[in-house]
Amino acid sequence: MAPKDQEATLKQFREELTKEGLLNENDCIGTDDATLLRFLRARQFNLKNAKVMWKNCYDWRKNAEGVGIDELYRRIDPFDYPERNHVFQFWPLFFHKTDKKGRPLNIHHFGRINVAELYKGISPERFWQAFLVNADSLTREVLPATAVAAGKPIDGTFVIVDLKGFGTGQFWQMKSLARGAFQVSQDYFPETMAQLAIVNAPSSFTAIWSVMRPWLAKETAAKVSVLGANYQKALLELVDAENLPETLGGTCTCAECTNITPDGGEGGVAEMGRCAFSSAGPWMVGRAERRAAWLAGERKCIALEPGELEKFAAAEKRATQPEADEKAVEARPPLIMEDSHGNEERFEDAKSSLGEASAEESSEDVSPGPSTPGVESVQEQLGEVQIKSDNDESPARQLSHTEAAAVMEQKHPETRLVENGDLHAN
Repeated sequence: MAPKDQEATLKQFREELTKEGLLNENDCIGTDDATLLRFLRARQFNLKNAKVMWKNCYDWRKNAEGVGIDELYRRIDPFDYPERNHVFQFWPLFFHKTDKKGRPLNIHHFGRINVAELYKGISPERFWQAFLVNADSLTREVLPATAVAAGKPIDGTFVIVDLKGFGTGQFWQMKSLARGAFQVSQDYFPETMAQLAIVNAPSSFTAIWSVMRPWLAKETAAKVSVLGANYQKALLELVDAENLPETLGGTCTCAECTNITPDGGEGGVAEMGRCAFSSAGPWMVGRAERRAAWLAGERKCIALEPGELEKFAAAEKRATQPEADEKAVEARPPLIMEDSHGNEERFEDAKSSLGEASAEESSEDVSPGPSTPGVESVQEQLGEVQIKSDNDESPARQLSHTEAAAVMEQKHPETRLVENGDLHAN
């Protein structure tokens, strides 16, 4: 279908869905063109079939697990629920940063799947619900955030399936769950997989793939590339090294990420790295604030909106700045004042107030000497100076070296500042 005809079909699709009450502003199914186009593409722009697919998805979202997907998303945070680390040890499935096209990476380590161990820490029902909200997070949060970060529409993921250690025994363990997962993805989150790379495929995968392939739509199967053990070069052509986990041939270790259990469970971090537990990506920027506001009814949708990426990033930078400033202060050399006679004095313990200093300046005649009088107003701590007025009940403000020097020079013109071994004469 020509682009012009696609635009006309999209317009008609939107109008008919709105008329039938299947497209409402507050529905987190998505009301943007990118979402509607996914359903149209999944049905080759057949308007009638796309409407049937949309209605089925709409009804499912209203009734999923007896409460609806929106309520389920309120109850289970896909990025922070109690059993999450346990689940990721025995069924690792996570979003991690983006590829060179701005698409989110969706990584699966099938070789670590162990259903028996999985169900020791989470019930089958709870795990399925966690899977559903994880799937919903893709269209609800992940894709919108990557679109904001890239400054262009992003409507699909780059899926990487790692089969290292995967065998037929594990496949038969997970067969029913995997088939259900594929069905949910195709029926209710269509056209969200832009590309799929299967790495570390064992020789037995040919038989496994012959079983799995019929589960996939023809268009989906065409996006799959099966790679062997020497896959790193192929992946690095698609993903920047700093965004690809080290365990898959990149350089990312998510060393800066703190939202994981340190051990990640037995062998968790050791074998998959911190990246498997970090959720790193633009969708995490300001997420705690966004989710809290959404739960409180202060936001219609939890997704990152245009303009918010910079706002939240700046706020997070300011929040971490005090720690950086403190480290800079600790590294700063002591402040040394030298008078015109070459006498040095460190003001690390002297105490007084700005009010006293001002009074002394107006009432005392200061003359140079072996030491500088009237400096009781200055208290230096860790290379910085604290000054506080007697009439001010607020916490003392710390002055920089430059500000401290200005105060002292105003009070004692003959004083010079020595810092880092350099003499600064007035």
